[in-house]
Amino acid sequence: MLVDSHCHLNYKGLREDVPGVLARARAAGVGRFLNISTKEHEWAEVVGLAEQEPDVFATVGIHPHEAETHPEVDTAKLVAACDHPRVIGIGETGLDYFYDHSPREQQQASFRAHIAACRETGLPLIVHTRDAEEDTARILREEMEKGPYTGVIHCFTASQAFGEIALELGFYISISGIVTFKNARDLQETVKTIPQDRLLVETDSPFLAPVPMRGKPCEPAFVTHTAAFVANLRGQTVEELAETTTANFFRLFSKAR
Repeated sequence: MLVDSHCHLNYKGLREDVPGVLARARAAGVGRFLNISTKEHEWAEVVGLAEQEPDVFATVGIHPHEAETHPEVDTAKLVAACDHPRVIGIGETGLDYFYDHSPREQQQASFRAHIAACRETGLPLIVHTRDAEEDTARILREEMEKGPYTGVIHCFTASQAFGEIALELGFYISISGIVTFKNARDLQETVKTIPQDRLLVETDSPFLAPVPMRGKPCEPAFVTHTAAFVANLRGQTVEELAETTTANFFRLFSKAR
């Protein structure tokens, strides 16, 4: 069994046929799905789908792009939303300095609020970081000094140096279809070095369809292509990689057991 540890089933490209999307993924051997929130108004829909589908779980969070429009989503609001039994993680949150859709100060404040909610609830953090390695690492370290928490760097595309910092802090690293792209040589080399017990796979669907599905809306079923590519990079069988990454998912997202 494989797990798609990060997908957006409520986004255009998937939401039009969620039953079909899930059926195709299940037929491909994907047994669990983590449906990720990026805005507060999505929370009810994302959690609602998890209530309907026993193999789908939910998160609550505010994407860094949306930090400016969600100043009211503080630690208390996140903690309250985590009471739901199908909510197993907090995010996605983090820093995105590539687009800078929200002021950096507000992104950082939102990021810290999410981390505080993780400390309070014990749920893992789902981190988005793009062109913001230095500040992401600094905030993760500063917040870890206030008290332990855990999480995952999702859709990892950062440097190996940043990956080593994340691993040192106890984080997991999740690999998307980007690893299959021709220009992802540095990422491919980094993937070879990730410890076996810290590796996850994801689609980030409907984005980033892996080779050989480029040009199509990405679906959770496509995590099988990413898993096969990663397994080959690491000299493993797909079955070994599936067993390992699934065990890692349940270890990190322990509320999903």
